[in-house]
Amino acid sequence: MSNPTTAVSVSGERPPTAAPTSARRPVAQRNRAREWATRAPLLPALIFLIVVTQLPFVATLVISLFDWNSFRPDRRAFAGLENYKTVLSDDALRESIVTTVLLTASVVIVSVVLGLLLALLLDRKFRGRGLVRTMLIAPFLLVPVASALLWKHALYNPEYGLFNGVLNWLGGPQPEWLTDTPLIAVEASLIWQWTPFMMLILLAGLQSRPLDMIEAARLDGAGNWQIFRFLTLPHLRRYLELGTLLGSIYIVQNFDAVFTMTRGGLDTANLPYTIYETFYNAHEYGLASAAGVVVVIGTIIIATFALRVVSSLFREEASRA
Repeated sequence: MSNPTTAVSVSGERPPTAAPTSARRPVAQRNRAREWATRAPLLPALIFLIVVTQLPFVATLVISLFDWNSFRPDRRAFAGLENYKTVLSDDALRESIVTTVLLTASVVIVSVVLGLLLALLLDRKFRGRGLVRTMLIAPFLLVPVASALLWKHALYNPEYGLFNGVLNWLGGPQPEWLTDTPLIAVEASLIWQWTPFMMLILLAGLQSRPLDMIEAARLDGAGNWQIFRFLTLPHLRRYLELGTLLGSIYIVQNFDAVFTMTRGGLDTANLPYTIYETFYNAHEYGLASAAGVVVVIGTIIIATFALRVVSSLFREEASRA
């Protein structure tokens, strides 16, 4: 009987033996060290992000569970979910939620439509296209407070504003824009500021279209409307979703326009402004924190869908490449 430790194969070669554990261990340690070396430069940014965003959110979450008014600090007590019940049942807070939904939906829808039209215009070649593109992007580059002040004083002012000046020259009425149509006035300023953002996203989508399919459709006799309906619009679906979701995330949290133009009056107080009023004027820290948590949760839900759309766009581009 042959010894199994000295057994050889039929060809006379000894079978390969597994590397000992002691030899594999340094390799695993080097791999872990290499992984930590690549992650180490990201640690300061991660720590900064946790300190700046997550710790304040945890503190807000804790404060939202207390009945805490700064005018009565000695009466601070644990309230559980009562502040959240108040947020969802209080008439003023519910009206602010409805105003936030209306403001966000109207601004996003109109901005997407106008952005699509402008993107289709800039997708064509014409003289001065670069200058036109720069001018159209300019409103998005303005500071939000500066944009709101521009609309409030340079356009809406009933005495020296541009709108009333044009109407006076045409012999028309002289309306009080911020008094007669306050919510529409705020929406118009936000649409003007966010349309360039939608235009840039949709223009990127238009410039990534497969040109060979469009040329083949033209050779088959398809018109411009048919190409737009059956080729361009389906291709832009992901970009439309991305612009809608990102715009919703930012406009839901908009505070500058409402604060600067109307100070929340005349039914224009959205949820961020109501939180500001609750915290700084009513000094209800617990109630304001609960409303803030509700806004954050809604934003996280929207952001989750936005991240899924972005990841699907990356997968489509990778498969196309």
